[in-house]
Amino acid sequence: MTCDSVARLIPLYCYGELMPEEEDQLEEHLHACAACTREMERQRALAAALDRRHAELPPTLLDACRADLQAAIQGGAPRYEKPAKSPWTLFLEALAATLAGFHRYGTPVGAVALVALGFFAARFTGAGLPASSLSPAGEVFSTVRSVEPEGSGRVQIAVDETRRRVVSGPTGDRDIQRLLLAAVREDNPALRVESVDLLRSRADSGEVRDALLNAVAHDSNAGVRLEALDGLKPLAGDPQVRKTLARVLLADDNPAVRMQVVDLLVSHRDDSMVGVLQNLVQKEDNNYVRLKCEKVLRDMNASIGTF
Repeated sequence: MTCDSVARLIPLYCYGELMPEEEDQLEEHLHACAACTREMERQRALAAALDRRHAELPPTLLDACRADLQAAIQGGAPRYEKPAKSPWTLFLEALAATLAGFHRYGTPVGAVALVALGFFAARFTGAGLPASSLSPAGEVFSTVRSVEPEGSGRVQIAVDETRRRVVSGPTGDRDIQRLLLAAVREDNPALRVESVDLLRSRADSGEVRDALLNAVAHDSNAGVRLEALDGLKPLAGDPQVRKTLARVLLADDNPAVRMQVVDLLVSHRDDSMVGVLQNLVQKEDNNYVRLKCEKVLRDMNASIGTF
């Protein structure tokens, strides 16, 4: 069992969702792998922190979620009746039905059918369809903002429309990186996690480094903060990074985040961190984090308490 497969199975192990043979293989790997053991401790600490949290949910939450889902499905636009099929659509459906039984005659008939389809398509698209139908298809989301009657049976409707487009490219591309940096600031935490994960390989860029530091220090989602910490591992010796991590260590409310920050800080010998770790030990209420800090201080030949 590899470290990657163990990392994927640890959450299932913590919640007792693995088969007995999988548990045995994972435990055997943990006994021999210190890195995966640390990951197991991190996952357990995170699960314990989540279990301790209790949120008071408003009674209207379910109705609000249903309304949001319905709006997302409809793209914000009101319901509308399905339009009648155009002559071109009816022609294509009839042609498809006609050709459905021709497969047994082989390729020649199919070739003739394609030629015929091309001919009729040219005739219909050139004369029978509006110009807008010739433009590339795109997903458009519409929201009605106002409706005003104009008299004589007419109405004026103000509509906001947003067209979605798909952009692809390497993470090193300037435009792709700019969009990923913008996604890190979006409201959707899943989008922020994915974007930070993709930006990790570009941490040598000043903009990306600053975005990761900002996520570690200020993002409200612990998953985003953990992804950002992973991206900062190659920069653990950078003075600005260490300064931010020291502040996060004393302020972050998530024990898994604090444990990973300790790992990053001690990956580079720095006696100035002794005071930070001593302060954390005095206020730390999580046993895993406190024991880790005490071990680090002992390894640095420093006292556990402050004097």
